[in-house]
Amino acid sequence: MAEYTPEDIWRSYMTTGKVPAGVPSYWFESKFLRPIIRRMPADPRCRVCLYPFHGIGGWLARSLLDLQPSHLNPQLCNVCERFAQRHQGGAEIEASILFADVRGSTHLAERMSPLAFSELINRFYRAASHELYAHNAMIEKLIGDEVTGFFVPGFAGPDHARVAVETARAILQATGHTNPDGPWVPVGVGVHVGKAYIGSAVSAEGLADVAVLGDAVNVAARLASLAKAGEVVLSDEVRLAAGISPEGMESRHLELKGRSEPVDVWALTESHPEISQNEKTP
Repeated sequence: MAEYTPEDIWRSYMTTGKVPAGVPSYWFESKFLRPIIRRMPADPRCRVCLYPFHGIGGWLARSLLDLQPSHLNPQLCNVCERFAQRHQGGAEIEASILFADVRGSTHLAERMSPLAFSELINRFYRAASHELYAHNAMIEKLIGDEVTGFFVPGFAGPDHARVAVETARAILQATGHTNPDGPWVPVGVGVHVGKAYIGSAVSAEGLADVAVLGDAVNVAARLASLAKAGEVVLSDEVRLAAGISPEGMESRHLELKGRSEPVDVWALTESHPEISQNEKTP
């Protein structure tokens, strides 16, 4: 039997959605069971392994197998968390990183009661998370006035960069940036694609979670901080990887904090016409 390192296993899982053949897994994770599992009532169910979350099927999955929606993406089950616990380590994977940030949150907080502000931020969390989940992203964190998601080939598909841009625009729409009366919360989004370390982060108590680290994450965060309300700022790497034509987008040459070299970025808004593909050429 071939010996696989944690790096091999993580790379396979993040790029194909499954572990290499021969790596031990729980019997109920076998893909050969999926035709049977598909018949278990009822929807919604995990998009990968097909175990149901509700109804009698969901009750059986929870009671017998401890399967339930993942906190990374509730359209998937918690196999990912178990995976992180069993295979502690990680790998460098090309991923698309999205940061959605409430613009002017300090000013908003000054004008609102703490309760009203918390309700606004929670509504933003729900709206942004819904779009990330719907586009097969994983949520890395919800913190402060910001939501971070990442897209990998194994779950979002090989065209994950374009999916990330579409998700960014969907978040602007969900927060009201296409409404004539203006958004119910001002949001800017940054998107970047590049190599990131994706792996397990283990607490002192032995609890494992999935962490995303590296320069690509930092760049996406900086782009979000520079995005105006109602705007998506995407790196030139994203535009090229997604095959998006620059037509209708504003080009910017930005100095990013902590980076020695300026970066070329593009800005678009939800009011732009549908972005067109450029057959992945500059």
